[in-house]
Amino acid sequence: MGFTCGIVGLPNVGKSTLFNALTCASAKVNNYPFCTIEPNRGVVPVPDARLEKLAGMLRPEKVTPTTLTFVDVAGLVKNAHEGEGLGNQFLGHIRDLDAVVHVVRCFAKDDVVHVDGRIDPKADIEVVETELLLADAETCEKRIEKAGKKARAGDREAIAEQGAVEALREGLLAGKPASALRPEGGEALETFKSLFLLTAKPVIFLANVDETQLKEGGPEVDAVREAAGERRAEWVKIYADMEAEIAALEDEAEARVFLEDLGLEETGLNALIRAGYRALDLVTFYTTVGPELRAWPVPRGTPAPKAAGRIHTDFEKGFIRAEVVPFEAFVEAGSEARARESGVLRVEGKSYEVQDGDVIRFKFAT
Repeated sequence: MGFTCGIVGLPNVGKSTLFNALTCASAKVNNYPFCTIEPNRGVVPVPDARLEKLAGMLRPEKVTPTTLTFVDVAGLVKNAHEGEGLGNQFLGHIRDLDAVVHVVRCFAKDDVVHVDGRIDPKADIEVVETELLLADAETCEKRIEKAGKKARAGDREAIAEQGAVEALREGLLAGKPASALRPEGGEALETFKSLFLLTAKPVIFLANVDETQLKEGGPEVDAVREAAGERRAEWVKIYADMEAEIAALEDEAEARVFLEDLGLEETGLNALIRAGYRALDLVTFYTTVGPELRAWPVPRGTPAPKAAGRIHTDFEKGFIRAEVVPFEAFVEAGSEARARESGVLRVEGKSYEVQDGDVIRFKFAT
């Protein structure tokens, strides 16, 4: 199972252009709302200097990076929660995502119409967030109604559930996202998880800019940065049209020159992928089994057996131990065998939480 980030926002903010650049796919791009109806999906590798270092050392036959899946979702409009535009369809697609990339238009361009006829990042953000909050409030109302029937019959669990969901709904209607209303634990947390609330998902704000804004910023970019800061969210600044041009270049050297001319160290797409990884709070571990060197993503705090299950369910079921070498120690040793000889290889049990950069060999019973 991979991790999925959805590209969302109002119509004509550059979502499909961004998606095309990310995946080098052929998602349809047109200058009118709702040109994207069914969500396009693209899997992109996560830039990983450690993986490149290990590959240079070990020279395996196959190198497999970790990936993120990006989904280009149809544009949302005001009153989507009531079915406006592609409302329910749009909101349904978001429920399946692990994180949301909220694209906010900062650029002005006469031949690309804005759905509301003006460039106002703060207002655009509020429209999208309000629709998601109202959709979550409706989800809560349906659960309250369902629990209420049992609660009236004296069911204690239903009474507790009804109270917990009512508190969530009140918070949502007060403008608080579900991520800020997450219960600490117990049955209330289980109820919270079962609702699959849209505003419980991590958000990365993406300011889609023109070339001048990319270099110099401006009030529109400031508005996006401030919104991200207020919400303690990740944010990136990207000139999507330029990213599409770079993505189309087959010569990597030419792409580097392009970036250098703009004074950039890396593409905005790489910055976005890294931001998505951080927003999902993922760590990477590596395996060197047979001819393949592979990177694996897991949520921070994942126990070793659960991490082994990312490779194969049998690894988790029959987990015995994990033989672990931290990345820096592995590089210094030069190989797993020398890491074992020098004593830097550790043997960890079921309670061990995988750390970012671990090189692991799992032992399991068949």
